[in-house]
Amino acid sequence: MRSDARAPAASSTGARAGRVALVILVLLYLGVVLIGPLGALGGELADVGVGAALGALGREDALAALRMTVVLTAIAVAVNAVVGTAGAIAIVRHRFRGRALLSALADLPLAVSPVVIGLAFLALVGRDGVLAPWLDALGVRVVFAFPGLVVAVLFVTLPYTIREVAYVLEEIGTSEEEAAVTLGASAWQTFWRVTLPNVRVALGYGLLMTMARSLGEFGAVLVLGGSISGQTQTATTFIHDAIEERELAPAYGMAALLAAISVLLLAALEWAKGRRARAAEKEADR
Repeated sequence: MRSDARAPAASSTGARAGRVALVILVLLYLGVVLIGPLGALGGELADVGVGAALGALGREDALAALRMTVVLTAIAVAVNAVVGTAGAIAIVRHRFRGRALLSALADLPLAVSPVVIGLAFLALVGRDGVLAPWLDALGVRVVFAFPGLVVAVLFVTLPYTIREVAYVLEEIGTSEEEAAVTLGASAWQTFWRVTLPNVRVALGYGLLMTMARSLGEFGAVLVLGGSISGQTQTATTFIHDAIEERELAPAYGMAALLAAISVLLLAALEWAKGRRARAAEKEADR
C-alpha cells in the first residue's frame, strides 16, 4: 500500500520538475534570441548617447526614410484591408476551379526569402526584365523607384490579412449570412451588416501584423529600391547604410525607434487577441 501511495506523489513531482525544466528552457531560448539582442541594442544606444541617437533622427535623410516607411505601411494596410478581405471570402465562401492553388499562392511570401522575391521582380520588371519593353513604352519605372518599393511591401504582406480573416470565416460558418439572404438582404448588404462585423477583429489583427511586417521589411525593398537616400530609402535600409558608413548614432536611434514601435504593435496584437478570444466565447455561448 505504501508503494501505491508514493506513486502519485512521485508522478506529481516528476510532472512539476518537467514543467520547471520546460519553462527554464523557453526562457533561456528567448534570452538568447530575443532578450539578449534587445539588451545589447540598449547598451549600444547608451554608449552612443540617447540624446545624440534621437537627435540624429532629425536629419533630413532620416526623416525622409521614416516618411517613406510610413507611406509604404499605410499603402500596405489600405490595400490588404480590401484585397485581404476579398481574398479570404473568395477562398472560404466560394468554390471554383483553382481555389486550392489560390490558397497556396496566398502563402507563397511566407515560404520565399524577401531577397529572392526582389530578384524575381528584377527579372520581371528590371532593365532587362520580361516586361521592360512595355514599361519603357509607357514611361513607367519600377526598379529603384517608388513603385518598386510598393510592389515589394505588398508582396511580403499578402498572407497576413487573408489568413486571419479566412480562419474566422471558416469558424463562424455561413448560417448568419444565409439567414440575411433569406430575409431579403442583397450580397452587398449581407457583407456590410453580417460578414464584416463578424470578421472585424480578425481583420484588425491581420492589419496590425501587416503593419509590423511593413515596418520591418528589408531584403525586398533593398533589392528593388536600391536604398537611394531621399528617394527609395526606408527606415530599415537607412539603418543598414548608416552602419556601413559607421554612423552609429543615427543607426541605433532608428533601430530604437523601430523597436519601440514594434513593442507598441505587439501590445496592440495582444489586445486584439484578447478581443478575438472574447468574441469567440460569445459566439460559442449563442
